[in-house]
Amino acid sequence: MNFTEFGLDERLLDGIGSMGYQTATPVQEQVIVPILQGKDIIASAQTGTGKTAAFLLPIINKIITEPHDEHNVNALIIVPTRELAVQIAQTMEGLSYFTDVSSIAVYGGGDGSTFSTEKKALSSGADMVICTPGRMIAHLNMGYVKMQALKYLVLDEADRMLDMGFHDDLMKIISFLPKQRQNLLFSATMPMRMRELARKILHNPLEINIAVSKPPEQIVQEAFVVYEPQKIPLVKEVLSSKDFQSVIVFCSKKQNVKQLANDLKRARFSVEEIHSDLEQDKREQVLLDFRNKKLKILVATDILSRGIDIEDIDLVINYDVPNDGEDYIHRIGRTARAASEGTAYTFITEKEQQKFAQIEQLLGHAVTKAQVPEKFGPTPAYNPRAARPGGGGGRHSGGGGRPQGSGGGQRSGGHRHSGGKPGR
Repeated sequence: MNFTEFGLDERLLDGIGSMGYQTATPVQEQVIVPILQGKDIIASAQTGTGKTAAFLLPIINKIITEPHDEHNVNALIIVPTRELAVQIAQTMEGLSYFTDVSSIAVYGGGDGSTFSTEKKALSSGADMVICTPGRMIAHLNMGYVKMQALKYLVLDEADRMLDMGFHDDLMKIISFLPKQRQNLLFSATMPMRMRELARKILHNPLEINIAVSKPPEQIVQEAFVVYEPQKIPLVKEVLSSKDFQSVIVFCSKKQNVKQLANDLKRARFSVEEIHSDLEQDKREQVLLDFRNKKLKILVATDILSRGIDIEDIDLVINYDVPNDGEDYIHRIGRTARAASEGTAYTFITEKEQQKFAQIEQLLGHAVTKAQVPEKFGPTPAYNPRAARPGGGGGRHSGGGGRPQGSGGGQRSGGHRHSGGKPGR
């Protein structure tokens, strides 16, 4: 379905065209019209399905074509992380470039001047505010945020916000909003507590399910069964086996991120780390360099596994086994975006074997166990039933040859919009 078929304002269509969008994704096809009609929505849709534009486009269209109070916040989008807030704000800037819709991202980690800028927008009015829960509450507690005329509330990555313990913060923010408003809730998964949240805030919602429960077929998935000390040497071997242009290595702990990044830097790889200990401006610069291909390798915690729309990733390495199948799908879903191919490697230690077996159960098939080169020495056998944290598992000699980079393939160009205009 072409975007011209939705009946959107010409100014908005100009913005869509400038970003290179032509055909709507399935989630956009299903939610844009109901949102334009004013319906509440609960949608199960993962990152990478185009859901950001699915809610931004109809809200922007309604703001520019319907009466609204310019001295109030008109739309509030609440997200779990700063990175997602920045990403949505950037997409918003591109889509609304040819309109006079104003927007601002409100999140922690900045300096005093950032807070003052946010205060000015929240007290004088902004058409669209994208925020993290904690930062918004800090402003709301000071009494100057103008929400009385708010028309649209969006909760994006709502399941993630619940996982992070934001339920009470969300309910507090919602208590400041007018009861008459349109509510849109997007979530990758739909557990019972998500439905309970939906019942509290949505009115006769239309339910849409676009969740991708399995990774894209074009992702080549392989796993290496190793001992913990073998991980860093094997990462170096993998990264040296092929000229990967864009790689994300996911670690479950900040300590592992820092150690691995330091080792790779010493080995002269083009690498930076990203985790919650970094200052916000540093994190944004690292992400920008990675997007612009100035940086080839990003070592990150799960802060990046959801909600960051970076295309053209050749390879994802799970340095640690993710905590559950959903996290695994989100992590490896960073590659093979926009119909391109990609590769995902997972390193499995003895104590992680049972966890990985549960992921395989969710996937519905075993992930190919790649041979670890002989030079790394003996490796554990993959035997999840026998493996126990800290022990178990038999030993066997690793096979020959270096890991083969079997993905990468064609990489789609992706569409980016640089620049933009300041808000009102």
